[in-house]
Parts: sequence; structure tokens; C-alpha cells
Amino acid sequence: MFQVKQFAFNHFQTNCYIVWDEVSKQCAIVDPACETSSEEHLLDRFILSQQLTPTLLLLTHAHTDHICGLRYVATKYQLAVTTHRDSIALLRTAGGYGSVLGFDVDRMDDLDTHLVEDGDKLQLGNGEIECRYVPGHCPGSMAYVLHAEQMVITGDALFRMSIGRTDLPGGDLSLLLDKIHQRLLTLDGDFMVLPGHGDCSSIAEEVNMNPFL
Repeated sequence: MFQVKQFAFNHFQTNCYIVWDEVSKQCAIVDPACETSSEEHLLDRFILSQQLTPTLLLLTHAHTDHICGLRYVATKYQLAVTTHRDSIALLRTAGGYGSVLGFDVDRMDDLDTHLVEDGDKLQLGNGEIECRYVPGHCPGSMAYVLHAEQMVITGDALFRMSIGRTDLPGGDLSLLLDKIHQRLLTLDGDFMVLPGHGDCSSIAEEVNMNPFL
């Protein structure tokens, strides 16, 4: 079984998740959003305290608030960046976007990458993570499904009672709504939604109460 720890990092309060297999102690770091050295140390201390071995580095998407700690984590733990190919352009322009939003980051497209597509499965210890492609908030957006635990990490595609903004470059509202219905709302209603910002909810709550859906 997987366990999940949530952190809220940087001045955008972006959710970073650590997912780990209880038996093997292998872990995945999802959206390394740590902006300061104190946030980096908080992440490292948790990994050390739980005796975890990071083996996966996953991006839900490559907006700067979700990747400001990417170089640090990729370098420290010697991990390739698991993402969709459509995120590479955003990784290349991370510095420019970051400066507008108050982040001091460089381009990130020189990091080693492991490209995934919709439906790909990732092994983490004794468990499996399914990749689902959910573009519309921005190109390259992925959700990560933990079937046994009935959890889905949605990034900025789906929030509690809201959806991702689509007014940034590459945003497409009709595409986002279509993919949310196809790739997320088809999960069982008991699935917990772990979003890129804010509080968790469930698929059933979003189906029944989300005003955008």
C-alpha cells in the first residue's frame, strides 16, 4: 500500500506530494515546489525521517510554481523528471514565466527526462501509479492515479469545487472540461482528489457539487 504526505510550498502555496510504498520504502516526489532552502530541508528531513529512497520525480505540469524546486530535487536524488513531452516547452521558458510570478528559477529543459503518455504505468516498490493525460490548464498536464488507495493527484486540472484556469498560454477551457470528464470523473466516486493547491475532495463531491462541471 502507498502512503501520501502533502506539503504546501512557496508563495503560491503549491501542493507537493510524497508517495511511498510501505514495504520497499521507495518514494515518488510529485511537483517539487520548494522555493526556499528551509522548504528544501523540510522535504529532505521528512524523507530521511521515514527512511525513504526517492526513485521517481513526477510533474503534474510545468508551471513555475510547481517546478521551482525541480533542479534541487533532481540533482540531490539523481532522478530523471517524469513528465509529458508537451511540458518541455514550459520547462524551457521557466525562467521567463518565473520572473513575472516572483520566482527566481532558470530554464529546466536540460534536466534528464522520462516522458510518459496517457495510460502509462509507473512501478513504485510493490505498487503501481497510472498516468492520465489531462491537458487544458496547460500543455503536458498529467494526473497520477493510485488505484489501490483510491486517490488521484490532479495538479491544477481539478480543484475542490473548481477547475484550473485556462487564460494562460496554452490554456483551453473546452479541452480541459472534456479531459476532466473523460479521464478524472470516470473514476469511482470514492476516489480522493489531491489537487495542486488547496484542500482535498472526492470525485463524488466534484461530480455533484463543482459548479464548473
